[in-house]
Amino acid sequence: MDILGSLVGLWDESGFYNLFINFTTSGWQNIVMIIVACLLLFLGIAKRFEPLLLVGIAFGMLLTNLPNSGVYTPELWISEAATANGVDYGEVLRHGGLIDILYIGVKTGVYPSLIFIGVGAMTDFGPMLARPSSLLLGAAAQLGIYIAFIGAITLCGFDAKVAASIGIIGGADGPTAIWLTKTLAPEYLGSIAIAAYSYMALIPLIQPPIIRLLTTKKERLVRMDNPKQVSKATKIIFPIVVTIFVVLLLPSVAGLLGCLMFGNLLKECGVTDRLSDTAQNALMNIVTLFLGISVGATATAANFLKLETLMIVALGLVAFCCSTAGGVLFGKLMCKISKGKINPMIGAAGVSAVPMAARVVHNEGRRYDLDNHLLMHAMAPNVAGVIGSAVAAGLFMSLFG
Repeated sequence: MDILGSLVGLWDESGFYNLFINFTTSGWQNIVMIIVACLLLFLGIAKRFEPLLLVGIAFGMLLTNLPNSGVYTPELWISEAATANGVDYGEVLRHGGLIDILYIGVKTGVYPSLIFIGVGAMTDFGPMLARPSSLLLGAAAQLGIYIAFIGAITLCGFDAKVAASIGIIGGADGPTAIWLTKTLAPEYLGSIAIAAYSYMALIPLIQPPIIRLLTTKKERLVRMDNPKQVSKATKIIFPIVVTIFVVLLLPSVAGLLGCLMFGNLLKECGVTDRLSDTAQNALMNIVTLFLGISVGATATAANFLKLETLMIVALGLVAFCCSTAGGVLFGKLMCKISKGKINPMIGAAGVSAVPMAARVVHNEGRRYDLDNHLLMHAMAPNVAGVIGSAVAAGLFMSLFG
């Protein structure tokens, strides 16, 4: 037995050799990606930037960029054959690594849809139903999606599918961004997911300056009347009616929006408390684990370390800022129409980051008047934004999917 030869062979196949010595396999790029992954882990753990998903995404990125780990095989998903003929899931099961198998749930849209069941079970549409005009604020706060979409095509030269995936970052809805990107631009899934969740985590830093820039002190001091009570029957009927109407209008969004409304129905109907509790806790936690590590694994050095990634990050920021501005500006219009009865700041909560955006608006209101409680008022456009971003994603899927 050639012990020396075996040891040499073991060394040649090791990750250390490919990472630090054999630079023909792009070892330096893997080193950069490992550093990026560790930075994201720091932000998720120490700074608590969307830790429930960012920690998983970062660790998936770490695993996939350790040479010879074999946990994720990009060729099975974004090769010419996979693009032309569709993914061969039998091949994935036979030859894929651990994360390849977990990634099937991302590629088929299962994970984002299951997460939306949990989101629906945790969402109270009561404030929105009490003030239906907040649906308009939720729609206005999707402005950044379309601005970034146009900018990605005209200024950066992305094709329509990639531009749509970038634009959806402006909705501040991570699962929706993943759901759309896994079909339209899978090679950019890692970059777009990281950008989406990073900006969601930075909402308390990004939104206040925009709110202050676009509103006057008088507008920020507006106090709103308490919303009227919504009947139990209305809350039960609402998810059923929305599902019927929106799915008939945009069939492509059935899986995503349908799951959101199904989760909400479990919460509101009053006879499925155990299922609602499972959706909010056990199901959400399990799927979040699988989703985060699977999406992170797509951020390989070959896909991530390129100019397009920087452009995606920049366009994502533009999308998010424009969405916030769109909601606030429409809020100003509603304030004028209502003769000062609506605080325009609640328009900023029209992005889908529930309830973080609503809390930001509430804190801004109390910054100028400690007795001005805007949280429940801001929750109305906030939950409307969840529907709005899902509809926008369904529109893009219908056009380009």
